[in-house]
Amino acid sequence: QLQASGGGLVQAGGSLRLSCSISGGTVNNYNMGWFRRASGRDREFLAAISWSGGRTNYGDPAKGRFTISRDNAKNVMYLQMNNLKREDTAIYYCVADGSTGTSATIQALGGKGYSFWGQGTLVTVSS
Repeated sequence: QLQASGGGLVQAGGSLRLSCSISGGTVNNYNMGWFRRASGRDREFLAAISWSGGRTNYGDPAKGRFTISRDNAKNVMYLQMNNLKREDTAIYYCVADGSTGTSATIQALGGKGYSFWGQGTLVTVSS
């Protein structure tokens, strides 16, 4: 089960770091990523990181402001979000997929093929 945390209320221009762990498992067995969904909008792909941490990819909403990382020794994945804007207000979901072969990893880095979704953590950015 994926567990995301770190959401909350922050002022525009501020930063937050989201964390994601897998209860009963170890993150190093999974390609992982982040999505978000704002009220009234479609789900957006934000970022993905390969199971080893060696490759990352970002969706347009995250480029230049968000950084995905993981610490397999601590069994956690992160999303560092800087210079937050009101339009970043959304529920943020961490995702994972246990297929770590080359083609599956490429797919995961492109924001596709995720089998496991967490319940999400709410990020609210105020002006």
